[in-house]
Amino acid sequence: MMNKYPDKSGYYGSFGGRFAPETLMAVLAQLEHQYQAIRKDRSFQKEFAFYLKEYAGRPTNLYLAKRLSTHLKTLKVYLKREDLLHTGAHKINNTLGQILVARRMGKTRIIAETGAGQHGVATATAAALFGLKCVVYMGAEDVERQSLNVFRMKLMGAEVVPVHSGSKTLKDAMNEAVRDWVTNVHDTFYIIGSVAGFHPYPAMVRDFQSVIGKEARRQFLAREKKLPDYLLACVGGGSNAMGLFHVFYEDASVKMIGVEAAGHGTDTRQHAATLNKGGVGVLHGSKSKLLQDGDGQVQVAHSIAAGLDYPGVGPEHAYYQASGRAQYVPVTDKEAIEGLKLLSRLEGIIPALETAHAIAYLSKLARRVKKTSTVIVCLSGRGDKDMNQISQFIS
Repeated sequence: MMNKYPDKSGYYGSFGGRFAPETLMAVLAQLEHQYQAIRKDRSFQKEFAFYLKEYAGRPTNLYLAKRLSTHLKTLKVYLKREDLLHTGAHKINNTLGQILVARRMGKTRIIAETGAGQHGVATATAAALFGLKCVVYMGAEDVERQSLNVFRMKLMGAEVVPVHSGSKTLKDAMNEAVRDWVTNVHDTFYIIGSVAGFHPYPAMVRDFQSVIGKEARRQFLAREKKLPDYLLACVGGGSNAMGLFHVFYEDASVKMIGVEAAGHGTDTRQHAATLNKGGVGVLHGSKSKLLQDGDGQVQVAHSIAAGLDYPGVGPEHAYYQASGRAQYVPVTDKEAIEGLKLLSRLEGIIPALETAHAIAYLSKLARRVKKTSTVIVCLSGRGDKDMNQISQFIS
């Protein structure tokens, strides 16, 4: 079943597709053709593998968190350490892959959107590596709360454009990036950072991120001689989660749990729990679940984690939920902070606020399981970028 989705029109069941301005249809068709070619191109795969290993630092460790496991009692927790990658998060896997595609298509200018800034940093990094011009759109609110990442992007030569419209966060940054792309489609390649957007982006990003799951599966089997009972990852747009989940799709014994941002609570309007509280609609080029009002207008999302502060979700995640293959659960800002403190104090690992949502859910899962179970948590990024925000929250 893993190769069945998406279909030729970019749908995962009833989710996905390509809802784009006419201006972009030709370049999206060209991108799809290029994407299908590189999947079978050994020279591309070899080049991609080279940069993942020699530049990004793969494979990442699968670390048994012994003190955390002892604390939880019923869970044996393995952390897939994407935080150890160059730039400090999983985003570099995808940007290296897409920039190699951009070069093959002859594009000389790279644009991206970013929330937490990690995708922006990873895009700026890859653009600097290959000498390409780079422009990153970022919500004005995120520019403030992720100032360290803004400085890192600029240091590597990227232009960071603050977006002051709407909620001044990730959704609005993506809107501006699409407007840029429509205007400059002849020389510009848009690197989307998650498993969202127009077909073939959700599948392409998933495939570049699936190195996470491939490594984790191999590493876990070598350690435990069996498959894990659970997979756990935070979900905003959903690339780190899908990178882990997809490889285990056909393993029915492996339960998948995606953790969404509940913000101030799902009973309020200040959350980003799209799969739990959203409805079906079209956002940023694909049909999926999104937060919207009774008139179909996109609502403002909220999360303490800038990378989860998005009112939509990748269409493949919506399909996983609808088909019952994965479960999606909400975790509040307050709970995420407690999760961050727990991992920091027990293992000496400070996770990103996004990842902290997944860590926080471990305590709930531990109370739910009936016997000792194994779980792989995608530790998608490190918390350096969040220190100012965390210190304000805790103080």
